[in-house]
Amino acid sequence: MPEILIDVMRLFFRRDEGMIPTGIDRVSLEYIRHYGGSARAVLSLGPLAGALSRRDSQRVFEWLLHPRPGFRPTPVRLALKNTPSGWIRPGTGNSILFNTAQLWKNTRHYAAQLRWLGARPVFFVHDLIPLSHPEYFRPAHGEGFEKHMRNMLGMACGIVANSRFTGAGLRAHAAAIGLRCPPTVVAPLAPALSEGPALADAAASEPYFVALGTIEPRKNYLLLLHIWRDLIAKQGRGVPRLYVVGQRGWECENVVDLLERCAPLKGLVVERNDCGDAELSGLLRHARALLLPTFAEGFGLPVAEALAAGVPVIASDLPVFREFAGDVPEYADPIDGRRWRELILEYAKPDSALCAAQLERLKGFRPATWEEHFRIVDRFLESLP
Repeated sequence: MPEILIDVMRLFFRRDEGMIPTGIDRVSLEYIRHYGGSARAVLSLGPLAGALSRRDSQRVFEWLLHPRPGFRPTPVRLALKNTPSGWIRPGTGNSILFNTAQLWKNTRHYAAQLRWLGARPVFFVHDLIPLSHPEYFRPAHGEGFEKHMRNMLGMACGIVANSRFTGAGLRAHAAAIGLRCPPTVVAPLAPALSEGPALADAAASEPYFVALGTIEPRKNYLLLLHIWRDLIAKQGRGVPRLYVVGQRGWECENVVDLLERCAPLKGLVVERNDCGDAELSGLLRHARALLLPTFAEGFGLPVAEALAAGVPVIASDLPVFREFAGDVPEYADPIDGRRWRELILEYAKPDSALCAAQLERLKGFRPATWEEHFRIVDRFLESLP
C-alpha cells in the first residue's frame, strides 16, 4: 500500500469556526479514522500543498476527530514549521493524495508541488447536483463546480464515487465535455451515528418527525413547513412536532422566515442547527419517521442512518435511494404535497398500518459498513497504475 496523504483544509476551516460536521465532513473524518494511524495530513493553499510530519499529522488528526480546548493548530504556523522539509521532500513520491472534500479543486494547479513529486490524486465525488440542478445554487457556485469537475477529471489518477448513480453521472459528464473518465470505483457510505441518549419520556411519548439536512432550497423544507402550518390551522395544537435538524445554508430565506416569524409554527416546528451525532441519534430513536422531500441527492446518508437505527423513512422517490434502500422506505413525489400530508398523518397514528409494514420491511435492511467501504477503496488503490 502506498503512503496515504489526506487533504484536511476543509475540515481545518470548519473545525476552526466551530461548525457541526456536514455529510461531506463526516465522510472525510471516516477517512482520517481509517488511514490516520499511518497517513500524513496535507495542507493545501491554492497551488501549494505540504505534507506535515507524522508527529504533526497525528496531532492534527486527533484535533479534527476530537476537538478540544487548549489546542488550536493553524495552517500558517504548521506550514511554516514544515517548510521546506515537509513541503518539498523528494520522498513524498509513490503516495496517494486523498481529497474527500471540494476545497481547492476549482484550480488546475491544485497540489502542484505534491503532484510534481509523484503524489497521485484520488478524489471523492459526493454528487453532481450543481450540474444537474443548478437552479438550487448561486450562479457562481455552479460555474465554479463545472470548472472543478473539469480540473478533477484532468488530474485525478482515480475517483471514488458514493453510489452507482453518482458514478454514472460522472462518466456521462466526462463524455459530454470530451474528457476521459479516470478509473472509478463505487464505495457506498455507511451510517456513522453512535447511540446517543433518547429524549425524555414526556417528549418521546408525543409523536414527532425529524427532517435532517442542511437548510437549502433543494431539501424542500418549504413543503414540510406549509404542510405543518395547514395541519395546525385545521387541527389545532395537537399535531405532531417536527424537528428540523441542520445548519442554515444558502438562499433559504423563505424557510428561515417561516421558522422565525410564523407564529402558528412556534413550539411545534423546532429548528436544531447545533445537534451533534449523539444527540441526533437520540432524537431519531423515537421519531415516527425521517422526512426527506429532497429534489436531488448524490447518496442520501440520512436515509441510511435512519434505516440503520430502525426508524421508518418517508422520502422522495429518487433512483439513488432505491439503489441502497430498495423498497423499504415510503416514497412520494417531492412536489405532491397532498401525498406527503397523507403519509405524515398516517405515520403519526400509533396503530399505523403503513408504519407497521415498513417496520417489517426494515428487518431485511442491511446497511453498508465502513469496513466494507474501505475494503473496496483499498483494493482500488492497489489496482491504480
